[in-house]
Order: sequence, then C-alpha cells, then structure tokens
Amino acid sequence: MGVYQNILTSILKGENLLAVLIDPDKAMLKNIAGFMLKINQSKTTHIFVGGSTVNGNATDVLVKEVKKHTNLPIIIFPGDVNQITDEADALLFLSLISGRNPEYLIGKHVDSISKLRETQLEVISTGYILINGGKQTAVERETNTKPLSVNHIQEVIDTAKAGELLGMKLMYLEAGSGAVNSASNNIIKAIKNELNIPLIVGGGMRTMEQISNAYKSGANMVVIGTVLEEDEAFLDSLHK
Repeated sequence: MGVYQNILTSILKGENLLAVLIDPDKAMLKNIAGFMLKINQSKTTHIFVGGSTVNGNATDVLVKEVKKHTNLPIIIFPGDVNQITDEADALLFLSLISGRNPEYLIGKHVDSISKLRETQLEVISTGYILINGGKQTAVERETNTKPLSVNHIQEVIDTAKAGELLGMKLMYLEAGSGAVNSASNNIIKAIKNELNIPLIVGGGMRTMEQISNAYKSGANMVVIGTVLEEDEAFLDSLHK
C-alpha cells in the first residue's frame, strides 16, 4: 500500500496521525540512532525530512541514516529541488498556494521533474498554506511571500478549497517553523469543514494540549519539529 493510500486508510479508521519533521541542516547524524529509538516508542506515524534551506546532499545522507533505525514512512517535505532523494518513500509536492510567487506555485516543480524521473518516489500533490504565526519564518524569507492573515479566516478557507478543487490530495496548514502562535482551533475547524481531503497542521505546536486540540478541531495529521529541537524529552509525553 502506498503512503497516500495508507494515510487515507488510517483516517477512515479514525486514527490521529503524527509526523516528526527532521531538518537535515540541524540534525546530527551521530544522534539519529538514539533519537529514532525514542520516535519508534512514541505515537509518531510518519517521518518528514526537509527544511527551508538545506545544503548539498544533506537530505540524502540523513534519510539513509534514518532508514537504518525505523520502519516508519519517510516523506520528503522539500524546501527546494536539491532535497529530493530516492531514499525516501514519498514526496510532498508542495505548491505554496498562500503566496503569489510563481517559483513556488509551479516553477520549482518544473525544475524538479528531470530529477523525479530518475526516482521511484511516490509524489503526493499538496497545497501548502502559510499563515501568520507571530514572527517572520524561514519559509516567508526564502519564498519571498507573505503569510495569510489569521484575521481573514475566509481567505484562508477559500485558499484551501481552491487547492482542493485544483486537484491537490493533501492540504498543509502551516504557521511556520518556530512559530510563536500555532494555527487556531477556529481556523482548523473552519478549513476542515470545507475540505474533503486530509488536513495536515504544523508550526508552533509545543504542548500536548495544542496537539490534542488540533485533532479535536479536525486536523488529520499534526507535525512537530521545533519543540523536539528545543527539548527532545517532549517525546516522553508521546509514548504509545
């Protein structure tokens, strides 16, 4: 079963999915074995690998190391074309639909095709919506786009629905790495009420209460990353 079909099947079973995002530029290879041991003992269901800026073949090297220590699906969450690696199981083909920079709506995707042709990656079309999380994020800087305002909920909802109608298979609502404020329960609920595709929510999730509330509001998958970079012990609260 493919990664996307597995996500759909899990959702139909009523399961809450949890992804841990690992940034190749921040992860230390010597610590991966111990880190993945804790991940395997937690409620984590997926591993995301990627970052806004990643040097050289760091993604490929990291994914190879992670694969040695887990059977969880590894999904590339790419900030650029150089993060594509055939070592992963799938790729989120992200289109930054909250912005209007053509490079991140279609340009980078065209650039990636010559590389994707050489891989066996499962490519999952994903709408990517950046909302204001209270601080400028790396995504905002690198893509030269502005996040959508949380005070204009209807615009966020309409953007998500437009992405679905364009044929995207997943919708990723993001407050940005290290966000001060995560996506509010009201925004998550409002978007989920409009969508017929799975909703992923990330950015600024630092407590179990925030994660739990995101699920209750309609998130099918929650992504955490920065909280583990700051305090790996947070995984202890995510035991199965």
